[in-house]
Amino acid sequence: MPRMEPESGTLTSRTPSQFFLNLSRNLLLAYQSFGVVYGDLSTSPLYVYRSIFVGNLSDYQTPDVIFGAFSLIFWTLTLLPLLKYVFIVLSADDNGEGGTIALYSLLCRHAKFSLLPNQQAADEEISSYKYGPSQPQSSSSPQLKRFLEKHKKLRTSLLIVVLFGASMVIGDGIITPAISVMSAVSGLQVQGVGLELTHGGVLLLSCVILIGLFALQHTGTQRVAIVFAPIVILWLISICGIGLYNIIIWNPKIVYALSPHYIIKFFRDTGSAGWLSLGGVLLSVTGTEAMFADLGHFTAFSIRLAFAAVVYPCLVIQYMGQAAYLSKNITAIPNSFYKSVPEPVVWPVFVIATLASVVGSQAIISATFSIVKQCHALGCFPRVKIVHTSKHMFGQIYVPEINWILMVLTLLVAVGLQDPILVANAYGLACMTVMFITTFLMALVITFVWQKNFVYAIVFLIAFWLIEGIYLSAAIMKVPHGGWASLLLASVFMVIMYVWHYGTRKKYNHDLHNKVSLKWLLGLGPSLGIVRVPVIGLIYSELATGVPSIFSHFVTNLPAFHNVLVFVCVKHVPVPFVLPEERFLIGRICPRPYRMYRCIVRYGYKDIQRDDGNFENQLIQSIAEFIQMEAVEPQLSTENSSFDGRMAVISTRSNATLTVCEQFDPTGPTVQSSKSLMLQRLRSDYDDENPQLRRRQVRFQLASSGLAIDGAVKEELLQLIAAKEAGVAYIMGHSYVKARRSSSYLKKLVIDIGYSFLRKNCRGPAVALHIPHISLIEVGMIYYV
Repeated sequence: MPRMEPESGTLTSRTPSQFFLNLSRNLLLAYQSFGVVYGDLSTSPLYVYRSIFVGNLSDYQTPDVIFGAFSLIFWTLTLLPLLKYVFIVLSADDNGEGGTIALYSLLCRHAKFSLLPNQQAADEEISSYKYGPSQPQSSSSPQLKRFLEKHKKLRTSLLIVVLFGASMVIGDGIITPAISVMSAVSGLQVQGVGLELTHGGVLLLSCVILIGLFALQHTGTQRVAIVFAPIVILWLISICGIGLYNIIIWNPKIVYALSPHYIIKFFRDTGSAGWLSLGGVLLSVTGTEAMFADLGHFTAFSIRLAFAAVVYPCLVIQYMGQAAYLSKNITAIPNSFYKSVPEPVVWPVFVIATLASVVGSQAIISATFSIVKQCHALGCFPRVKIVHTSKHMFGQIYVPEINWILMVLTLLVAVGLQDPILVANAYGLACMTVMFITTFLMALVITFVWQKNFVYAIVFLIAFWLIEGIYLSAAIMKVPHGGWASLLLASVFMVIMYVWHYGTRKKYNHDLHNKVSLKWLLGLGPSLGIVRVPVIGLIYSELATGVPSIFSHFVTNLPAFHNVLVFVCVKHVPVPFVLPEERFLIGRICPRPYRMYRCIVRYGYKDIQRDDGNFENQLIQSIAEFIQMEAVEPQLSTENSSFDGRMAVISTRSNATLTVCEQFDPTGPTVQSSKSLMLQRLRSDYDDENPQLRRRQVRFQLASSGLAIDGAVKEELLQLIAAKEAGVAYIMGHSYVKARRSSSYLKKLVIDIGYSFLRKNCRGPAVALHIPHISLIEVGMIYYV
C-alpha cells in the first residue's frame, strides 16, 4: 500500500471537502490494514481454547471454568490491544513509524542513549529529527536523563533490552507460520469432514505449505496484496457468524461471562492450574504488536478504526460463541474451533482458515524483513542483501538470506516440536516478551519524549507490567514444554546482533583514535608529496570526522594519487527518513588547493538506498554548490542550509535565481533545481560510453554566465569537472579486525571468532553500497581493537 504522510490520526480539517477526503483515505487504509496487520491476531481462535484446557486444566473442564476462560480472554483483549495499544502506544510514533526500533530511535534523539560515536550536531537539524511541538520538561526528567546518559552500563543495558525485543520479533516470525499453518491444517483431523489425516500427514502437509510460502517471498506481496484484505475480512465475518450461531443455539447465558466476577471464580476453582493456563489465554492477543510495528504503512486512525469497529467485536463474538459451544460439549475441547463450526460449512471455513493463516504468516515474515533492515541501519545486524520488490508500495522488501534462514528454522520448529500445543507455548512467550519490553520503552518515551511527569510513566509501567507480568510468569513456566524454542531463537539472534554492534563500535573507535593528523597533511603541501592525476577518488570510510588512517597508506606507498579526493561516509541517523535535499552534508578538508572534500551521506533507518546510478552526479553537483556557497556566502544561514563547522547541508529545493540543469534526454524535459545565489549553471550530458558498468557517465561543463565569478573558484570548479570527466575511482579498506593480545578471553572470543565469522559470511561493504567492482580499489588493513 502507498506510504502516507505521518499524521496524528484525527480528522480535524478546515473545510468539509478536506474532511471527507481525509476520511475516505483513512477508510481505504483501514481496509488495507486487514491484510497486513490483523492476519495473525484474527487467526488466534484456531488454537486458544485448546491451549488453555489441554494440559493443566484437563481436570477442570467444567462449564463454569469455560465461562471464566472466556472472561479472561475478553478482558485481556480489552486491556492490552484496545486500551494499551489502540489508545496509548499508537500515539508514540516516530514520524509515522512504529515498533521497538522506532521507540529506541525516539529515545536516542531526545537523550544521549546511543552507543555509536558518529552522531553530529548537524543531524539534529534534519526536519524529521524533531518530535512534535516542544514541551516543558518535568522536574524529574532532566535529572533522570543525565543519570542514564552518564552511566554507559545503563545505556548498554537499554540496547540489550531493545535487541532482545527485536530478536523476539524475529523469533515470532519463525514461530507464527508454524503455529498458524499447523492449526489451520489440523482441521483435517476432525471426524466427519470427509478426509481424516493422521498426525504425520498433517505435519507433512504443513511443511509443504510452509515451503511454498517461503519460496514465493521473492515475488513480493504486491501482486497478491489486493486479495489479502478480502481474505481476512471474509475470515472475520465467518468467525463472527459462527460465534453468533453458537451463542444462540448452544448457550446464550455466555454473555454473563463478560463480568470479571467469573475471573475470580475461575481462579478460585482452578488455583495454580488456572495460573499456568494463562499461557494459553495470552495467545488470544498474539499479533497485537503488529498494530504498532506496521504503523508506518498506514495511519494511527486507520488502525484504530479497523480494530475497534471490526476486529475487536468479531473476535469477542467468536470467543464467546466457542465458549458457549464448549460449555455444552466438553469433549470437543481438543479441536474446539472446528468442532464448533456447523458441519455443512466445515470445508469452506477450513479453506478460509488456511488462507487467513498464510496471510498472517506473510505479514509477520514481511515485518521480520523490516526489523532486520532497521537493525542493520542502526549498526546492529550484519550486512544482507535487501531487494525492494515494489516501486509503488512502501515497505515491500525481500531479504534472501533471512528468508531461507527463516524457512529452515520454521521447519525445524514444526518438525521438532510437532505438537501445536508446544509450538503455541513458544509462540506465547515470544509475543508476551515483546509486549513487556514495549511497555518499558513506552514508560521511557512518556518521560523523555512526551516530557510528562515521572509519575505518569510509573503508573503506566506498573499497571501494564502487573497484567503482562502475570501472563509472562505463566508463559515462563512453559519453557520446559516448548517455550525454550523462542528463548533459544531470540538468544541466538541477540548474540549475533550484539556481537556485530560491539565489533562495529570497536572498529569505529579504532579509526577515530588513529586518524591522520591534519598537521601532517598540511606539512605535505597541496601536492601531498606525490603526483596528483586528474581523476576523482571517492574514499569510503565510516568516520564522520577526520581523515582515516587508510589514506596515509596511499600517500606513503603510491607515487601518484587522484587530483580530487572526496572522503565519503554513509551514515544512518536515528530517524525513519531523511529528505533527499537533506541527504548530503558537504565540507572541506585542508585549504582549497588540496582539493580534498568530505561528504556525509545520511539515511534514516527505513530509507531505501537505491542503485539508480545517479550518485556520482548528485555528489559532484553538491560539491560544486558547496564551493560557491563557501566562497561567496561563508556566513550563509537560511532555512535550507545549515553549517556544522565547515560542513553544510545544501538543499535541492531552494528558491535562488540561478539553476543547476540536469538533462536526462536531449529531446526530453529538463529537471531544474536552484541552489545558491552565485552558483553557475552546470549542464549534465549523460553518455553511454561503458554500458557494462550499469551507471551513467556524466560530463560537466561550465556554461557562460553574465555573473562575475572569482578566479580561484572558477579554477576549482574547472578542476572538479575535468576530474569527473576523467573518471571516478572508489577506494575502500578491506579490514581484518582482531583483538589485542592483552585482551580478555571473552573479548578474543567475540572479536576473533564471532565478529570475524560474521564479517566473512555477510555481504561486503562494496556490494551493500552498490559500488561498481570494476572501479573499486581495496586496501587491506588489520585492526587491533
